[in-house]
Amino acid sequence: MESQFGIANVWIQGDFVTRAVAVLLLAMSLASWIVILIKALDIVRYKKQVRSAEGFWHSEDFAAGIARLGEEAGNPFRQLALEGREATAHHRNTKAHLHDSLDVSDWVTRCLRNTMDAFTARLQAGLAILASVGSTAPFIGLFGTVWGIYHALLAIGTSGQSTIDKVAGPIGEALIMTALGLAVAIPAVLGYNALVRGNKSILNSLNSFAHDLHAYFVTGARVGNAETGKVLPLKKGL
Repeated sequence: MESQFGIANVWIQGDFVTRAVAVLLLAMSLASWIVILIKALDIVRYKKQVRSAEGFWHSEDFAAGIARLGEEAGNPFRQLALEGREATAHHRNTKAHLHDSLDVSDWVTRCLRNTMDAFTARLQAGLAILASVGSTAPFIGLFGTVWGIYHALLAIGTSGQSTIDKVAGPIGEALIMTALGLAVAIPAVLGYNALVRGNKSILNSLNSFAHDLHAYFVTGARVGNAETGKVLPLKKGL
């Protein structure tokens, strides 16, 4: 015999508002999991690039270092290196623009920062969806619960029967909406926190790489390696 209670019965017995809430929660759940999976794969890919970026500083020259970073599209370390090289060459070779009042250190810093900001925005894209789902899904589920209880009480009042066997079913089915809201919100919140931690680790590595690039383009040596470490010849890459 088919159960008279449960999610299926909520859908069958619910009106358009109850069904709309259920569909909305389902859409929010799908959007959350899609963002979590895509951003998690991105973090795995960027962490591989973090490990390969250290080899950049052990290359024979700048061109070899760029080749060592690979040709993968969207590699932030490669983009930073190329942007820094272009900024340095532009500052040295151009004397007819407003940026002439900036020294090479300020000019390279600004160009590297622009690249960093663009990558940060790309890295954090989608997190707003998780934050929104995590904060609103419980309340949407609660709205479905209140709506369901309201109609259950109306039905009970109309029938004139308020025994526990008549109340438990409709009220329990309405409370399922609260559980669905929590089931949607919890993965979104956990995924958001995990992705923020992963993004922070990648940005820390990228900031360190940008700091070393700045020192390299301004002084010709990576930070801390001016005397003892192997550095890339600056003039060969420009």
